[in-house]
Formats: sequence, C-alpha cells, structure tokens
Amino acid sequence: MKRTQREIEDSVRTITRRSLVVGGLFAGTGAVLAGRMRYLQVERADDFRLLAEENRINLRLLPPARGLIFDRRGVLLAGNEQNYRITIVREDAGDVDAVLDEVARLVNLDLVTLERAREEIRNRPSFVPVTIADRLSWEELSAVAVNAPALPGVNPEVGLSRVYPLGADFAHVVGYVGPVSDWYLQQTGDTDPVLQIPDFQVGRYNIEDKAESMLRGRAGTSRVEVNASGRIMRELDRDPATPGSDVQLTVDAGLQNYVEARLEGESAGAVIMDCQTGDLLALASAPTFDPNLFVRGISTTQWNGLNNDPYRPLANKATQGLYPPGSTYKMIVALAALEGGFVTANETVSCPGHMEVGNRRFHCWRRGGHGRVDIVGAIMESCDVYFYELAQRVGIENISAMARRFGCGVRHDLPMSGVAEGLAPTMEWKRRRFDQDWVVGDTLNASIGQGFVLSSPLHLAVMTARLATGRMIEPTLVRSVNGVPSDRPEPEDLGINPDHLALVHEGMWRVTNSSRGTAYRYRADDEGFAFAGKTGTSQVRNITAAERAAGVIRNEDLPWERRDHGLFVGFAPYNNPRYAAAVIVEHGGGSAAAAPIARDILLRAQVGDVPPPELYPVSLRRSIEAMHGEMRIFDAPPQPSGRTPGHGGQGA
Repeated sequence: MKRTQREIEDSVRTITRRSLVVGGLFAGTGAVLAGRMRYLQVERADDFRLLAEENRINLRLLPPARGLIFDRRGVLLAGNEQNYRITIVREDAGDVDAVLDEVARLVNLDLVTLERAREEIRNRPSFVPVTIADRLSWEELSAVAVNAPALPGVNPEVGLSRVYPLGADFAHVVGYVGPVSDWYLQQTGDTDPVLQIPDFQVGRYNIEDKAESMLRGRAGTSRVEVNASGRIMRELDRDPATPGSDVQLTVDAGLQNYVEARLEGESAGAVIMDCQTGDLLALASAPTFDPNLFVRGISTTQWNGLNNDPYRPLANKATQGLYPPGSTYKMIVALAALEGGFVTANETVSCPGHMEVGNRRFHCWRRGGHGRVDIVGAIMESCDVYFYELAQRVGIENISAMARRFGCGVRHDLPMSGVAEGLAPTMEWKRRRFDQDWVVGDTLNASIGQGFVLSSPLHLAVMTARLATGRMIEPTLVRSVNGVPSDRPEPEDLGINPDHLALVHEGMWRVTNSSRGTAYRYRADDEGFAFAGKTGTSQVRNITAAERAAGVIRNEDLPWERRDHGLFVGFAPYNNPRYAAAVIVEHGGGSAAAAPIARDILLRAQVGDVPPPELYPVSLRRSIEAMHGEMRIFDAPPQPSGRTPGHGGQGA
C-alpha cells in the first residue's frame, strides 16, 4: 500500500527524534567516559603510579649480625655461623599446601616439620615470611634455588645463627638465645620490627639477655623488584644492617674450663675473682648444659632430662644459689667484735665442746672442745663456742652490718639473670618476715653461718676479696664494649683497722698452713703459691639430742639430699693477694669436699695452666697427676679468635 506524504513526513520526524535521543545518549556516555579517563589518567595519575610501583617493588628487612662475646684474652665465647634456610610468604604462594608438598619433595621434610610450618603460616600475617626449614645443606638449598620458578612465594636464604664454640663451659655466664615468642613480646613490650624476621633470635639468659640492647644491632632494608608471581628479579638499593656491639667479658676461658672440669660430678658452684680489680675470672656451676641445644631447638626429652635432674643443671649456683655460709662467716663475726671493741687480740675463751644458753645447749663441732683459744686460734680451728661467746657480746645488728660491709646480704649489680641478694638478718627482718621476736639462739646460730644467714658463692668471693685487701672491691663481668673499656672507679678503703685485718689474715693462713688448721691437708707445698682460707660446713637437717647421745650419723650414711654442704673460701698468694675464691659443694658432706677444689683453682689461677704436681704435698702428687689426666680440660688453653673485640659483628 502506497504511503501518503503525511505518513512519510511523520515517520521521518520519529526517526530523527530517536536518532537524536540515541546520539545524545552516546554523546553523554562518551563525555562521562572521557571525564573519567581524564580523572584517572591526569588527576589520579600519581596515586596509581605509586600503587603500580608498590606492586612491583617490595621493601624487605635485613637482619643485623648479632654482636660477638669474647673472654678477657679475645677467645670467642659466642659467635655467628651461616644457616641455610627456606622461607615462604603466604600471600605470594597461592596454593600453600601444594607449594609445601613440592618443597618437601626437594629437601625431604618430615611430617612434623611440615605441620609446624603450616601452623605458623596460619598464625602469622600473610605478608610475613615463615621459615619452612633451616640448617639445610648446601645441596638442599641449591635444589630449592634451581626450582624457584615453580615455587611461588618460596625464598632460599642464607642467614646467621648463634653458636657457642666452648659449649657447656659458659652456659651459666654467657647464657643462650632463642626464637622470638609471643610470651617474649608480651613480657618485654618490644616493638622493634626486626623481631618479625623469620627465626630472629633474642637473648634469653644471662649476658645474652641482659646485654640484648647492645648485642642486637639495627635492621637494614632492601628494596627489591619482583615479578607477577612474587619472585625477586633484582635489588634496587640497600641500607645495610648495623651489627650489634661486641662485648668482652672479664672471665678467662682456660680458667673457666678448668673450674667446670674440677666440679664435674658434683652439684656445686665456684667463683674466682681478681681481688685487686674485682674482675670475675670464673663463674662456674655444676652440672652444666650445652647452650647450643636451645639455639637449635631443644627436644622434649632433653628438656625433661635437664629439668628433672636432682643436681639442677639449669640453676646457676654461683650467683643464684643461696646457702648457709657455715664457718666461712666467722671472719665477719671476728671483725665485728674487734672493730666494736668487744674482744682483744689476746683474750681467750674456754671451749668445753658446748655452751649453755637458757635451757638449750649449743654444740661445738669438736665434741671434746678446743680448750682455751684466742681469736687467731678460733679461726684456725673453727671453734664454734668462741664465736657463740663473741656473738652474745656483739649482737646481730652489728654482725649483719659488718656482713653487708663485706658484700654479703646485698645484690651485686651484674648483667646476669637472677643475681641473688642473700640475707644478713636483723631483728626487724624477723619481725616482718615471721611476726616473731629475735632471740639469743638466733644470734648464736648466725655467728657460725647457720640459722637465717644465706649467701651465694658470689657473696663469699666478694667477702674474701675485701678481707684480703681491706678495700671495697666490686665484682665486674663486662671488660669492654666495642673495644671501649668499662668505667671502673678505684675501690674505696673499707675503713677497717689494719691490725684487725692482720689478725683475721693470720687465722686464715693457719687454717691451711698450720698442722692444727682445719684445711692443713689441702695446703700448697710451695711458699710462693701458699694461700689462706677458711673451711665451712652448713647443716641441712636438725640433729636431735637423742641422735647426739647415740652418736651423730655420718654424712656418708645419709641420703645425698640430707648431707651437709661443704664450703671453702680463700685468697692467694698470701703475701700479695691477687685471687679470691669461694666454693660450695651441695651435700658434699662437709668442707673436705670443697677445700681441695678451692686449692686447685687458686693454684690454676696463679700458674696460668694446669698446676704441676710439684706444688702439692708429696703424698698427693701421684693422685693429683692422675686426677688431672682424667679431667675434661683443654689440651692447651684456648687461643684468641684473631679478631680484636669491638669491630662489630659478622656481616649477614
């Protein structure tokens, strides 16, 4: 049918309107798109350029090399060794389980290691690297590196791990490091980003812990270019890490080794110090343990073995152990009496073997007594009754004040874990602690180093050094940091009358060099190496009146844990004191367990090597030579590392 002109015109108008509407829509859409493109490409160009750069460039932390620890002669006590490991970043890995299975095939990982890695990956933020395995061989690391393109998110790395070359000898001095745990972060509140680095190690005990801020160093940074799968393509720039400071200690590795070996088989502690400078030359606690176990991850079996040992190898008996000091405390009582004018040099006291105070009898260690003794003889023969008499005159306040003056009952400032304060008791202390009044019997017990009095071998070594010199010697453990010597002021004079000190010295000399002395059997047979000392025995059980009447049970017939502790303190050489030593043998049965050890370590300190048999009495020389042949000591003293302490840690 033929359309009319009108219809044709209406149709054209309709098409024109629709074309305009559609064209307008297209034009509007184009304008919006153009505007959006301009916004994205011009106004937001810098923002998107930054985002693109961040997707292409990663910033990674570089762990600092931990500072090294040396002995006084430069022998390395704590160092760093290369550690090959593989890490994984979850956000770069994609299918984590598949990647882990492939890694396990290349380096033969067991199920326990894999499960531990999976758990850590789940608990860590997705961008934090997690160690899959460490301490790999070079061949294992190479296998992972060769297959790197097929292992997204996996990185073979060469890091540093702590190592203790002398093993167990310095466990109770240097301590050890361990991984950064949640408990550590909560306890310390440490927010240093370096702690997020996989397998980063922090000090957990003794010097490693207390000098953490010096030893840790500062993390560096590395800007690296990565591809779409997260694989590192190249390093763009690097700000190197700052190594931790090197710390040099006052201890002597050779002497420490000898002391540890001499204590082997005992539950014991020993301290030897330079009584001129206060340098601690050896701090030994037996039994000991290998700190490398904690660095590498100690097993449950190993931990239980250490924790359940009745000899307590994890405890530092030299500085943490507190014991009644026994008769080693008698020099304190003697000086308190002399300085207070309560006794004179020539005054004697009769010892019938006991003293009656009220309705209680206090016994001397020698049942038949010592007869009449003066102050020198009382120290030489360790007469208890003499010191009971002095204690009643002097009083506990004066005794304890003198003890603190000589370094007992105070906490010495050392960078070690758990340095014990000890106890020099007073009347007020007992009222506060037990809500009881002080009685005369408490004073008598304190006068022979029993009752409430408690000291560590460190306390007794400081006491002996001050007795030997008359000066306020302070114990020191850090010799220098990065080669800069520690500030050590000149020790002040104690203000003790030299004549009174001379009387005490004479008594201690006779202990080891008079045939009536309690340690005469343990003397040195050479005047040039002769030493002065004092024996001590501290009871760990009460002896009843019935047992005394029937005969006191011998220590060797008692269970180990009920035997007396044995103690000895001494200084050498006598005429020019240089070394002070203190030894405690837990449940050793008496001073006979500690005195020969103290003699040997004082001789070792003076000689600078294993003491030759000629320094001992003839009757002992063969047994001493045999003992030294069986001891776990260095064939030769350890040699310096060849590095001067203070040049920074090894590079990462």
